[in-house]
Amino acid sequence: MPAQPFVVVLDHGPDDHAPLVEALTRAGAAVEVTSDKRTALVADGLVVAGSGPFVDVMAGLRAVGADQVVDRRLAGGRAVLAIDVGMHAMFAEGPGAEGLGEWPGVVDSAPAAGPGPLAVPDGSRLFVGLAGAEFHFAHTHAARAFPLLDDWPADTRLVVPVVVFTAGPDPVVAAVENGPLTALLLRPEHSGDAGAQVLARWVESLPTTHGDHA
Repeated sequence: MPAQPFVVVLDHGPDDHAPLVEALTRAGAAVEVTSDKRTALVADGLVVAGSGPFVDVMAGLRAVGADQVVDRRLAGGRAVLAIDVGMHAMFAEGPGAEGLGEWPGVVDSAPAAGPGPLAVPDGSRLFVGLAGAEFHFAHTHAARAFPLLDDWPADTRLVVPVVVFTAGPDPVVAAVENGPLTALLLRPEHSGDAGAQVLARWVESLPTTHGDHA
């Protein structure tokens, strides 16, 4: 049997991560929920998910050293998946607090939460073939733009981030595929088969350096 990628879901507060852990396990990962920095650093994949107020999530993330862990992982090209308010945290600023600043931009109020489709651009690896699927959105804040692309140099060899917006008249950033940093505003564990496919594709992209993890 192929080795399973070892994935840490970062424990930074009162969130119930059980449904997400179950979904990641079904996707093929060996999953541990922990706030231990060393374990989070060496895992094949790190998941930063949150669902509370932005101020509270940021306080919890900083309390467990998530800013250092995320920075070090991304500097080494190691995968990070940010979900819901975890995605908000990757931007420079959110409601009432500074984010981790991995991307410029501001998270602000957004249309009401609920199911909805995506406008999937060419180049998406996670959402290819899922343009007609509906995904569950649990939060009423989002980024309406992705400013990093505004100043993207034309002569660089760096891979341009893939930014997926919600479909409809008032689009917001629903997902970003940016090298080792992937972010989802949607909740994949509550998005049926389409959400399961997205998680499976992310897990399949991970190395398996900890195949003997129990």
